[in-house]
Amino acid sequence: MDKNKGYVTFILHAHLPFIHHPESDDYLEEQWLFEAMSETYIPLLLNFKKLEEENVKFRLTMTMTPPLLYMLDNKLLQQKYINYLKQHIELAEKELKRTTYDERVHNLAQYYFDRYSNDLHIFRDVYDCNLIEAFKHFQDAGFLEIITCGATHGYFPILYVTPQTVRAQIAVGVQTYKRFFGRQPRGIWLPECGYVPEADQYLKEFGIEYAIVESHGILYADPAPLYGTFAPITSPGGLTCFGRDIESSKQVWSSICGYPGDFNYREFYRDIGYDLDYDYIKPYIAHNGVRVHTGIKYYRITSKSGEKDYYNIQWAKDTAEKQAGHFLDSRTAQIDMLSKFMDTPPIVVCPYDAELYGHWWYEGPYWLYVLFKKIYYDDCNFSLITPGDYIDRHPNIQVSTPCRSSWGANGYSEVWLNPSNDYAHRHLHKAGNRMVELANLFPDDQVDDLKRKALNQCARELLLAQSSDWLFIITNGTMVDYAKKRIKQHIGRFSKLYYQIKNDKIDEKFVDDIYSQDLIFKDIDYRIYK
Repeated sequence: MDKNKGYVTFILHAHLPFIHHPESDDYLEEQWLFEAMSETYIPLLLNFKKLEEENVKFRLTMTMTPPLLYMLDNKLLQQKYINYLKQHIELAEKELKRTTYDERVHNLAQYYFDRYSNDLHIFRDVYDCNLIEAFKHFQDAGFLEIITCGATHGYFPILYVTPQTVRAQIAVGVQTYKRFFGRQPRGIWLPECGYVPEADQYLKEFGIEYAIVESHGILYADPAPLYGTFAPITSPGGLTCFGRDIESSKQVWSSICGYPGDFNYREFYRDIGYDLDYDYIKPYIAHNGVRVHTGIKYYRITSKSGEKDYYNIQWAKDTAEKQAGHFLDSRTAQIDMLSKFMDTPPIVVCPYDAELYGHWWYEGPYWLYVLFKKIYYDDCNFSLITPGDYIDRHPNIQVSTPCRSSWGANGYSEVWLNPSNDYAHRHLHKAGNRMVELANLFPDDQVDDLKRKALNQCARELLLAQSSDWLFIITNGTMVDYAKKRIKQHIGRFSKLYYQIKNDKIDEKFVDDIYSQDLIFKDIDYRIYK
């Protein structure tokens, strides 16, 4: 079959907020990174490696956000991850002894023991604790196109009240990308897919060619796009925007009618951290004794009624293979239909949080591996492409202004601005204005080393306070106390430094102490806010 009728582009958004607590081993939130490493990033890398070794050509786009890059590069967090794996190996070994009564559970305990042992070997011995270099290999080899994001995932549709704060988010995002990948990023994942036309000038200033936006950002563009989300549009400001395809997203994303809800897949919410005797599991849960996920889960989804049967790895793999075939057939039919009405090859844009693959949907990385093999070998009418590839092949793109939008609930800004978190914004805007004031107050030739260090730390604290994750967490009601603490902490540090700089009474020990905790953006220059 002709593979030139159209294209499918997969975009995986790998992002976590910057969480770094050198002062303690008690922070449960650091485990968000370790879970993502074991369940998403390492499985993706291993499946990419299998495809490469089998000479299967594939193209995939990934965001690796600046906070994630700095955490993956952090030596202390690398060591904490090794400790995390050793603890999980120890628990799995205990489970091997405890589960001898039932062969099915015992085999799963063996599976987890082997899996965590392999994670340790891969991370420490194969990748030398450097997952960034592992992803970079696949970009350099032509399989991945890695794109950037705002410095701390700051939400542009609210931040643009102070335009320099949006400019800084973009500038530091690009600077961080160059630091780790040694090249200019072509694209950006707008944090939370939050599009505002006011950001276009800064994206263009820092060399960004394209962005990913939510479906209605394209569908409600002005003038109306000729081909909906099945072709990109270019804004009058020069930013090419690719819109999410609704049909393909629903097949993968929806927990109700999407693939991850299949009864043969692993049940995320049933974990031995909650199931087993408290005294037995206590060494492996939170330091304060609260039960948490351990990652060892023995059940499959089974049904919606609450009854759970044991997880069967082979059944899960068989299901993933069938669903990869279904996705392939669906896209083939979709592109066959679309190509009849378009004079340019349609592109189906499939953007997802990377952590869906593996962390939430345990079988997701294997599904991707099977799908990419099927696309390479089977008869289908499309090829995998990245947004950058598409622009190179089809540079004649309709000019239209995308609609202000996000991929949050109901499509606009209510997730990040509502009665549960609105109190934060006046502090964020005030700090943003003060940062601009400081940058203009102290030209470079009037700043000594200590003052420069303090000004740069102000910029760091502001960026960390602006993370959209804190507002999202407060809205969702998950780790609310931690999110509120982080906003308060960064704004407090910023404000203290602001007054020290203004009064010319900088406490160098204070600056050094908070830098050692907020160890991010080593190359930052406060003048970006001028």
